[in-house]
Formats: sequence, structure tokens, C-alpha cells
Amino acid sequence: MAGAGGDVAGPRWIERSRFSFGVLAVAVIAAAFAVGFRLSLSFTLRELSGAGDVVSAMRAAPLWARVTVPALGGLLGGAISLLVARRRGGQGVSNVMEAVALGRVDLPMRVTLARSAASWLAIVSGGSIGREGPLIQFGGAAGKFVGDRFGLSVDRTRILIAAGTAAGFAAAYNTPFAAVLFVIEVVTGVVVLDAILPALVATAIASALTREIAGEGPIYGQRVFELGSPLELLAFAGLGLVAAFGTQGFMRLLSFGESLLSGERLSLPWRPALGGALAGAVIVFLPEVAGNGYEPLNSLLDARFTVPFVALLLVGKCLATTASVSSGNPGGVFTPTLLVGGAIGFLYASALASLGVAIGPPGGYALVGMAAAIAASTHAPLLASVMAFELSGDYAIALPLILATALATIVSRKLRRDSIYTAELRERGLGWEMTMEGRRTSE
Repeated sequence: MAGAGGDVAGPRWIERSRFSFGVLAVAVIAAAFAVGFRLSLSFTLRELSGAGDVVSAMRAAPLWARVTVPALGGLLGGAISLLVARRRGGQGVSNVMEAVALGRVDLPMRVTLARSAASWLAIVSGGSIGREGPLIQFGGAAGKFVGDRFGLSVDRTRILIAAGTAAGFAAAYNTPFAAVLFVIEVVTGVVVLDAILPALVATAIASALTREIAGEGPIYGQRVFELGSPLELLAFAGLGLVAAFGTQGFMRLLSFGESLLSGERLSLPWRPALGGALAGAVIVFLPEVAGNGYEPLNSLLDARFTVPFVALLLVGKCLATTASVSSGNPGGVFTPTLLVGGAIGFLYASALASLGVAIGPPGGYALVGMAAAIAASTHAPLLASVMAFELSGDYAIALPLILATALATIVSRKLRRDSIYTAELRERGLGWEMTMEGRRTSE
């Protein structure tokens, strides 16, 4: 009997050891990829344009280059996408969700690297997309890769995919708590300790490694916003409602762009090239819409823009992002959505101030607008609240964040049943519902 027990305990100990090393490996791989991705973008921009970021590069570029460079980036990225178009395995957060929930979607590393390269080309050439997309997707693919190489079970591999996704998110935004909430609210849809604990460990490791190279502190800088009085919570509640409608409009514009540019009318690699050219046409008049939106967001939080310019920036960013994403350029819409929400919050605060309403600084409303837009698009209010808090480091804004994101989620769910991610799953025939009994999937 003792011998039999020892035989069982041995394999279990080996399995647990492999899994523990797997969590460590996924965290390190995800962090290394994120650092390399970000540094290579910065290095390339400095070497080719002498600018430190894509917005500055586009401002300095001649008008013809603002159109042709994004088009060329889309063309090259489309050519890479064409090479892997027939390979098995999906991409995007919705595929990671399906892989974690059902354990059946393949996330091949070669395809992920190829599409990450296509995304890199679109980003470095000025496409209006976020770099978080390839970082999050690579983290999930790293979990699958390590699970397969370590010979882990399907269930443990699914957990590694979730942990890798969290690590990629943390490496993209330097927000470890929000990264774990991304897994809980978006990827798994349920609180499962077997998945959350490895995600916590992987997130801590990935964040520590990224901060060692990219620097500590909130990526949008430390700021202090004050709540003038408890009555101002009513103003932030109104912002949550306005942001929900604005974000839903943005999401519908993305869907319209996909229906307009998809299909057989224009195939790879010409479709992404067209999207790059269309985004470049906006960049000609408004260089600030190039890239993921990081640079103008900082200016919004510091209230350095005029109201007419922010209104123009909001429209321009929506159009440029739709052109880039809907045409098939791989990348994320998470950070562009932050900019859309920030612009909505800034304009909302400016409108209240013009009406004589006593409110705090418009930068605070821009921050809450960022969170409300994310909540409206992902239906994940905790993720949105905690992420905005980690991005700013300001505890005083916590109550407005919680209230605005909750209302934005409620209204958004009434306007549209699915989040931006579950809508992709439903298009593939997979229903995704959250109930008091937990996650419910159907086909």
C-alpha cells in the first residue's frame, strides 16, 4: 500500500513542479517579449525619424509620408498575415477566452509571432491601434507553448494560458491588479482560484521584470485629482451615462467599418494597405491620432488641449482606428478606447463648466471617462476602475471611478448584449453568458 501511494505521489509531485516552473517560464517569456516589443518600436522610430514617439514622428513627416508610410506598413503587415491566413489557430482576446474556457482553441506560437510582427509593422508605421493586443495575445500563446513543452494536462495548460494573458496585460500597462481582473472579468468570467493564483504570481513576476527595464510608476504619470464635494458624484454619474453612449457609438463604427472593408471585395494584403492609407489621410490633418493614443492622453489628463481640438481629436481617433482595425491590421483597440473615453470626459467637463457648474479639474473627468469607456466596451467595471486607479495612482478618484464604470456597464449592456470580446465569440456561434450560477456557454 505504501509503495502504491508513493507511486501516485511521485507523478503528482512532478506534475506540480512542472506546473510551477511553467508559471515562472510564462511570466518571464511574456515580460521579455513585451519589453522587446516596446524597445524595438522606440529604437526604430528614433533611428528612422529621430523622434521618440510615433506622434512626434508624424508631426515632423511631410504630408505625403503621413499617408504612404501607414499604407506601406499595412501592406507589409497584410503580406505577413496572408502567409499565415490558412494556418490553424485563432488570434485575439476572444480566442484566448475560448481556449481558457473550453480548452479547444489552438494558439500556435509561430502564427502568433507572425501576426505580432504584422502588428508591429502597423504600429511603427503610424497605424491607429494599440500595442497591448499582441502583448496580451502572445502571453496567452506562451502559456499554451509552455504547457505543451512541459507535458502538462489540458486543464493546467488552460491555467497557464490565463496566467500568460495576465502577464502580457501587466507588461503592457504596468497595472498588475487590473491584469488579474482582466483574467477574472473578461477571460475566465468566473473566480477560479486554480486560475487566479497562478495569474497573480505570473503578473507579479512580469510586472517586476518590466518595471526593472521600462521604469516604475503609473505609465501616465502620477497625478492628484480632487472631488470638490459629494454632490460632484452626480456629475461623474452623468459622465458614466454619456461615456456609455459614446463608446457604443465607437463600437458600432468599428462594426460598420468591418462590414464595409471585409469580404472578398479587397483581399490581403491590399485591404490592410487601404486601411493604413485611410488612417494616414486622417493623420495628414491630425498627427495626434497616430499610434495607440498614449501621447495625447497625457496631454488630456494635464488639460493642455483646447475644447475644439479635443472634439476634433475624438472624431479623428474614431475614424483612424476604424480604418486601421476594420481593414485587418492586427492590434488592440483597448488603448484607443482609453483615448476616446478620455476625450469624452474632457468635453463633458468643459460643457458643465460652460454652464456654470462647479466641478473639479477636467483632467479628473478625462481619467474617469477613460475608465467608463473601458467598462462600456468590455462590460468589466472592476477592471476599468482598478486600471484607471493604477494608471493615475490617485485614491481620491476611487468613488467617481466606481460609480461611473458601474453605470457605464449597466447602460452599455442595455444598448448591446455583448461586450467587444463576447461579440466576436457570438459571431463564431459561441454564446457567452454570465449568471449567478457562473459562466454559461452555448453553441
